[in-house]
Amino acid sequence: MTQAQSGKTVKVHYTGKLDDGTVFDSSKGRDPFEFTIGTGSVIPGFEKGVVGMAVGDTKTITITPDEAYGQVRQELIADVKKSHFPPDIIPEVGKQLQMQQPDGRPLNVVISDIQGETVTLDANHPLAGKNLTFDIELVEVNG
Repeated sequence: MTQAQSGKTVKVHYTGKLDDGTVFDSSKGRDPFEFTIGTGSVIPGFEKGVVGMAVGDTKTITITPDEAYGQVRQELIADVKKSHFPPDIIPEVGKQLQMQQPDGRPLNVVISDIQGETVTLDANHPLAGKNLTFDIELVEVNG
């Protein structure tokens, strides 16, 4: 039976949950998620969890932040005065914005807090610092 291994393209169905059981993503109701093992296109812990599975296998894995989106990095959190926002943007907690880095590349941030005239922007991945649990079913192996 063909197993998922480096260089193989696989298709999986998955449901991703946080420690409190909140589902943050799922392929249910969609086409299976396809990726090639060893290309770095998915978080390391997910890829490692799929390696060795055979078509039809199911498993549940828990991935720590170090094998997922990393720890929360304080240097990616900054306080900005409301007066620095363009007049057409009204700061609200949870609002996603795109800023331009000094080198011209876009940077996605989320407003994580507002205290008076100070707005806290967070450029960490929304899942940084979190353990991720995935229910995985391998549905296809190619290559």
